[in-house]
Amino acid sequence: MKIGIFGGSFNPPHKMHVDIALNLINKKYVDKVIYVPTGNQYKYKNNLVQDKYRYEMLKIIANKYFNIDVSDYELKKHVVYTCETLDYFKSKYPNDKIYFICGTDNLSYIDKWKNGLDILKNNKIIVIKRNIDNINKILKKYNNYKDNIIVSDIEERDISSTQIRKCLKDKSREFLNLIDKDVLDYINKNNLY
Repeated sequence: MKIGIFGGSFNPPHKMHVDIALNLINKKYVDKVIYVPTGNQYKYKNNLVQDKYRYEMLKIIANKYFNIDVSDYELKKHVVYTCETLDYFKSKYPNDKIYFICGTDNLSYIDKWKNGLDILKNNKIIVIKRNIDNINKILKKYNNYKDNIIVSDIEERDISSTQIRKCLKDKSREFLNLIDKDVLDYINKNNLY
């Protein structure tokens, strides 16, 4: 089986996250997607709602699909790096192929991550194109690892959790149709944003 590891803050998760997972499955890039929300210790995000809430929102989504799951592996009291996460899933599923799902925005500076070049060297990466990023420039930068980089034909729409949080805070309805109804109910019930 081909398993895609889809990391992110998911603050909150929205329909683009679901669309990416389902498209990767439907187009046979992977057979299953596992969402892996980053922990609150992640130093580049300082406005995350608590781990447990982001995990529960993802579970609401995952429970609707037999081939989407969510893992709490990175929800620890210390920072968990992507290289550790990928090693964990490789050891957990030794008979399966593990793919790291990442946007061109993240791929563009993966060499700055902890063991970033090792991630490129030792893992298959499925790249989701973002309109603002020049994929050819990024691929040229990582030419030595091109055999491990799979550029999907899936493009990310211009939807962000930041926009959705702002709408929730401002009580605007502009982007709320981009959130799963049950996730929106959970957000309102727990007063998250």
